[in-house]
Amino acid sequence: MGILIHPTYFPSISHFAAMAQADSITFEMEDNFQKQTNRNRTYIYSPNGIQLLNIPIKHSKDKHQKTKDVKLETAFDWQKQHFKSMEAAYRTSPFFEYFEDNLMPIFTKKHEFLMDLNFEAMEIVSKCLGFPFEFGKTFEYFHEVSEYTDFRNLANGKKDISKFEPYTQVFGDKFGFINNLSILDLLFNEGRFALDYLKKQSLNPALKSAP
Repeated sequence: MGILIHPTYFPSISHFAAMAQADSITFEMEDNFQKQTNRNRTYIYSPNGIQLLNIPIKHSKDKHQKTKDVKLETAFDWQKQHFKSMEAAYRTSPFFEYFEDNLMPIFTKKHEFLMDLNFEAMEIVSKCLGFPFEFGKTFEYFHEVSEYTDFRNLANGKKDISKFEPYTQVFGDKFGFINNLSILDLLFNEGRFALDYLKKQSLNPALKSAP
């Protein structure tokens, strides 16, 4: 199965499950940026429950700005804020300290474009998982595709209703299992066992459609 999928910020577990189970991965590069999607946000399990981490971007007058042209807003120190939030959420998890140094480039390196940041985040996580990060890229946008299984809807978290097997989470005793968070939640709690978990999960067929 070859899939078509969006590059997003520390993608959801469903996103990585689709990638882990695919024969080949192609990333959508020609879409128009859409607000309030996982293109520039991710969700973690904080001491207070679900927490949204949002990357500020420079707003464009072009209503049809392509995602690959979106620039990061550097007036806010979002990297420091995101790392502090992740540290508060996962410092006591089994594998946070093991992977902490691998992830630091995302919180220290200054990227200009959102797309470059997302690709580096996915590459780093893939290495942590022991997952070969090999992919192709699109050069033209098509609303419907026949040569791929279309998982572009995964970028819209509101439409992603995937349900996965529970695993142990840091604050699970307080709030219970929270489903389909950022891949970081699975990585910090399960470590290298996370890749086997991803390969075994059932993917929602309703998600396999054009955005």
